[in-house]
This record gives sequence, C-alpha cells and structure tokens, in this order.
Amino acid sequence: MYPTLFPYGIGGFEHPDRYPSLSFQAQASYYLDLDDRSFRYHHSYLFVALNIMQRRAAHLQTHFTIRKSYFDKVARKLVAVSADTLESVANHLEHEGKYSDLSTDQQDALDLLKYVNTIAARIPGSQASKILCRNEVRSYYGYFGLPHLYMTINPNPAHNPIFQVMFGDVTVDLTKQFPDLVPGPERARRLALDPVAASDFFEFCVQMLFEHLLGWDYMHCKSAAAGGILGHLEAFYDFVKISFIITYLM
Repeated sequence: MYPTLFPYGIGGFEHPDRYPSLSFQAQASYYLDLDDRSFRYHHSYLFVALNIMQRRAAHLQTHFTIRKSYFDKVARKLVAVSADTLESVANHLEHEGKYSDLSTDQQDALDLLKYVNTIAARIPGSQASKILCRNEVRSYYGYFGLPHLYMTINPNPAHNPIFQVMFGDVTVDLTKQFPDLVPGPERARRLALDPVAASDFFEFCVQMLFEHLLGWDYMHCKSAAAGGILGHLEAFYDFVKISFIITYLM
C-alpha cells in the first residue's frame, strides 16, 4: 500500500507470524514516534490509519438496545431489512423526501428508529461520545459538587520554542530566556507539516501545567503532598479534544 514507507515489503500491520502480536492502533502510533519521520510527513498515512481505526470502532463498538416488550417484533424486522433498503431510505431522507413516498419495506426500516437505540459512546468523536462526557461531568457534579475552576487551555505551538525542539530544530537553545527562532512563516510551515509534534506539544503543556503549577501527581493519580499554586486538587476532568478542563480544589 505504501511502497515508500515499507520499501522492503516487511513491517506491515497485523502480521499473523509476529510474536508477540501487536494491535493496529499501537503499531500505527509507534510508527509516528520513529526517528525517521517519513510516516509523520506522509501525505495520506495519518488519514488512512485514522479512517481504519474509526471504521473498526464503528463496527466493534456500536450496539443496539431495545425494550424487552418490542424484542420479538424488532428482531423480525431487523433480520428482514436489506442493506439496499437502508441505503435507499438514507438517500430519501438526505433529499428531504416525504414519509408517504416510501415503500412498505422502507417505512418498516424507518420505523425501526422508533424502537432501536444506537449505543456508540466508545467511538471517538461521535455524538454519543460527547454525550458520555457530559454524563460523566454530571456525575462529578453529583459526587464533588460544582467545580471550583474552569479552564480553557490553548497553547500556541507556532511561537513556542519547545515545539520547535519537538519538531527537530537542534539550534534552539532552551536555556535562554528568549531563544532565537526561525521566522514566523517557517514556524507556521513546520506546524502544518508535523501535526504529531503539535499534538505531543499540547499534551506536554497540559501535563506540565497540572504537574508543576497545580501540583497533580500523575504517577499516583492524586494531588502531590506539597500541592500547587491553588492548594491541593481533589479531582479534575479534562476534555482533551476541546481543551476544556474543570477542577475541584480540596
């Protein structure tokens, strides 16, 4: 699939003879951390790997729930419906067609939505996963009460010397208060070229903020004995994908 990334035809994913076995996600992530940054800079590898992982999650982590009283009725309809019927119904709804224009089979397929709930909370980025996050936050409210602090963290890697080092610029001297950096357009180009380094930079910033400013001990998953600038943390919940964090103080 990628002759430039696997020039010898070895090192592919999920090889049956590999011991110990390695999951697709772990291997795909490992390739992004190699010293050879060909995988990071490839024009499509990131997107294809993510697409495969999302498709697998959609197939393996999606479940249906129905009421017990409707089980027999829904089971018969669910087995009888065909993929072509579902596709035709989807196209009909996409073009805002009327319910009365559907055939009997199409109406039966659409009626299944009244009885079947789709559970897809474990699929990253799905609407159900966002609802799961909201429910977890509400659980925090019930257990800890309202948060004491809300934070939105948005570090800018383009102007940060640490990101330039993560990108691979060995000329940046982090011992200086104001290190010498390449011009702004080149920093922006680096950010666009290496989104993996940008992601690592964001994760690094969040972890350093909690560890050194707020006094959170990641190894023991509790507030450090010395605490932080706001005292001791009791708990926190972070939405890493949208940089939103709620924090509880002791």
